[in-house]
Amino acid sequence: MNFKEEEIDDTDGNDDLYEHYRFTADKGQGALRVDKYLMNLIEKATRNKIQKAATAGNIHVNGVAVKSNYKVKGYDVVTVLFEHPPYEFLLVPENIPIDIVYEDDAVLIVNKQPGMVVHPGHGNYSGTLINALTYHFENLPNNSSNRPGLVHRIDKDTSGLLVVAKTEEAMTHLAKQFFDKSTEREYVAIVWGNVEDEEGTIEGNIGRHPKNRLQNTVYENDEEEKGKPAVTHYKVLERLGYVTLVSCRLETGRTHQIRVHMKYIGHTLFNDERYGGEKILKGTTFSKYKQFVDNCFKVLPRQALHARTLGFVHPVTNEFMRFESPIPEDMEACIEKWRNYSQHVVE
Repeated sequence: MNFKEEEIDDTDGNDDLYEHYRFTADKGQGALRVDKYLMNLIEKATRNKIQKAATAGNIHVNGVAVKSNYKVKGYDVVTVLFEHPPYEFLLVPENIPIDIVYEDDAVLIVNKQPGMVVHPGHGNYSGTLINALTYHFENLPNNSSNRPGLVHRIDKDTSGLLVVAKTEEAMTHLAKQFFDKSTEREYVAIVWGNVEDEEGTIEGNIGRHPKNRLQNTVYENDEEEKGKPAVTHYKVLERLGYVTLVSCRLETGRTHQIRVHMKYIGHTLFNDERYGGEKILKGTTFSKYKQFVDNCFKVLPRQALHARTLGFVHPVTNEFMRFESPIPEDMEACIEKWRNYSQHVVE
């Protein structure tokens, strides 16, 4: 969400404040001024805006308003509050088609198309999956972030399966499964390079990148407490010359987990602009090859990631259910281009 000037100017002393941001400092957080701390976490926030918010009493630590020079410590809970509700809570139902794979009285399985944002946020206050859900379904239960029906999410440009809760009981039951890591989640990805091992496990704590607030990164050794534990299991499905088709199974569900973990082992997702995969990372210097890759980017104008398999215990019947979504056309077309190209590559 954009840290807007009009938010900073809410200073008339109204006691009815709404929480816009909440961050819990990691255990290993070193003493850091709260204005600098928030600058690293809130997109497009400037130090001047944050300092104005602190002066207005809008920045709290552990429930108490603080000045901008307050030093954040491990486990501190930092909140930013304003008089108006967050824009993403001002939901407008929209008649947007949804690809429903399965539905009963308790749950809904949606096959999300690439390009659709899951929930409203900075720059995307309409056209999201939640805008569509609130139009097609009444009285969806709110999750802990007040987002109707949402149990988990996938990135805007990632396609594939999501489960939506239709009742409070289903929300509680499904949320516990995700927390307990008992769900089955498998993704298919195209990554740069020839992945050496047929299969493997990536373990590395994931946290916000210290310099690029739009990215996450892996923290190791003495810095691992800056991130949260994350585990990804991968398996090679097909080798396609300078890229590899892989299956990734999530044991945890951190933001951008597959994108971060695959980059960490040297295999950035194909055409993942946020993490550098929109550049040619493997291959030859021939101009024909560059043209071929550019054509692949045009065929698949997003990161090559698809949530193919989703499994969970049904919250009412206690039956284990598994759903699969076929690889979408744009990704399949890119795979086919690489398949044809790789047959003519001289290693």
